[in-house]
Amino acid sequence: MHANREGRDGRRRRVSWRRRVPGFLITLLSFCSLWPAPLSAAPSSEKEYFDIIKSIDLIGEVSRELSQSYVDTVNVSRLIYGGIDGMLRTLDPYTVFFNQEESKDFGELTSGQYAGIGITIATIEGSVFVTSVVDGYAAAKAGIRVGDSITAINKVAIKKKPLAEVKELIRGPLGATLTLTIERDGQTPFTVTLTRAEVRVSTVGYSGIMDGIGYIEMKSFGIRSADDVREAFQGLRKLAAEQQKPLRGLVFDLRNNPGGLLNVAVDVSSLFVKNGSEVVSIRGRSADSKRSYVTITPPVEPSLPLVVLINGQSASASEIVAGAVQDLDRGVIIGERSYGKGLVQSVVRLSYDNTLKLTTSKYYTPSGRLIQKEHVPIRDPRRVLAKPTTTSLTTVFYTKGKRKVYGGGGITPDIQFPDTLSTAYLGALQKQGLLFLFADSYRSLHPAMPPQPFDRQGVMRSFNEFLLKKKFTYHSDPERHVDELKKSMAKVSGGKLESSRQCLDGLQAEIERLRALEIARASDKVADALEVEILRHYNERIARKSEVAYDPMVKKALQVLSDSKQYSAILHP
Repeated sequence: MHANREGRDGRRRRVSWRRRVPGFLITLLSFCSLWPAPLSAAPSSEKEYFDIIKSIDLIGEVSRELSQSYVDTVNVSRLIYGGIDGMLRTLDPYTVFFNQEESKDFGELTSGQYAGIGITIATIEGSVFVTSVVDGYAAAKAGIRVGDSITAINKVAIKKKPLAEVKELIRGPLGATLTLTIERDGQTPFTVTLTRAEVRVSTVGYSGIMDGIGYIEMKSFGIRSADDVREAFQGLRKLAAEQQKPLRGLVFDLRNNPGGLLNVAVDVSSLFVKNGSEVVSIRGRSADSKRSYVTITPPVEPSLPLVVLINGQSASASEIVAGAVQDLDRGVIIGERSYGKGLVQSVVRLSYDNTLKLTTSKYYTPSGRLIQKEHVPIRDPRRVLAKPTTTSLTTVFYTKGKRKVYGGGGITPDIQFPDTLSTAYLGALQKQGLLFLFADSYRSLHPAMPPQPFDRQGVMRSFNEFLLKKKFTYHSDPERHVDELKKSMAKVSGGKLESSRQCLDGLQAEIERLRALEIARASDKVADALEVEILRHYNERIARKSEVAYDPMVKKALQVLSDSKQYSAILHP
């Protein structure tokens, strides 16, 4: 996301409809009349400008009639906001309007900073649980840990309150205090008084060394992300020196990274590619809008073998970095084709602390590939955008070393590898928070961290007993389809299914057999996830280390980096 443009200059224009609309519309419509001066001066744009004025006049008339004559009382502000949202929905999913409160949240998202106590929370079975604690901040210093349940904030009970409301109660002015009432399994409830501070969360989720190969996971792109990655890499160097084993390669994990600021993507890329390399270019609506972004600092390690991991949720800035690494033949990309979000957003500050984030350009990789995955527009006689120019998945581009890479949007990996860490059964368990609740109970019964290797069989037996107590029932996809079939047949037959009973009973028996088989096949993944969740309740870093060790895609990356011939053959075929 590009945040370097703050807005455009323009002059307010007097138009005939102003005296005819209610006062509350003046600000909105005056904003709409702020149009770049070149349009009014260019003859080719005169019709477009007239259409704008005519449309604004129409918006004013419709709004006035609705506010004065609609059968029920209309909330005018929400009506206007709804109109803005509807207008923007005709463009793309990333051009959005933020009201005052949303603008504040958006600022926190891009800065990676907020005033709080350093915890992540989630609602499970109606209760608010601490799911992560940031080291060094008030919550960690007070001894709050993963699995604690918050029952009250400043003596106000929060059970069954919306999570967004609870978060607002926790956040507040810098230096202000708040009191939490905590329930911890197996202990008497207690209170802690904490002082809010500026919390900065590192965008590097985890870093470590496996078999002489470094690993850095980057969760998002914030203002300090390049420094976060640099510090993580320097930490790996120091650890390798302590182990007296030089780093043999680096795995840079961008899976599920939704991206962020454009200039940060360039800065992160500069850590890996040669100084002076073009990382990305942007092209906008006008012919002279193309701009190239070139690295201006030397890399931290220009020749260390590199693998970048991506999946279908790697987007925006993640795709810029992966695309640059691939097009410059700096490393090998492993995983799934990325999301294909290659639109540049400019942030425009509006009056009354509102914000407009609008698409102004598109990203292109150094080889000329468009990152944006163009979607076929819905057939609509009121379609407002011209049909986009697209490239297919078979369109060939060439890297710096003349390797073939392909267009069609997103980044296609050099080695395609499915990111299948979960299963439907495991997903159902996680959705209901059952692994988390079991781990919380386990921690209360075992104060010390369990020794390695883990007693998987014993833990899985206890977990299955826990599921029985919770009366958890897993409904597989085939079972849901059969239930729909039964309802449909009952509706057609008037509820008389006697003639089909034998067939349905046989089908139900087969469904139950398949469900048992699905659960059995998922047992290893459930055991992996359960071990990680239990470890998280003791030490989040150790838990992440265990999770990475079980990751099939990470194992594939380690295998490629350990085979210099394979690595070289991919980059220099």
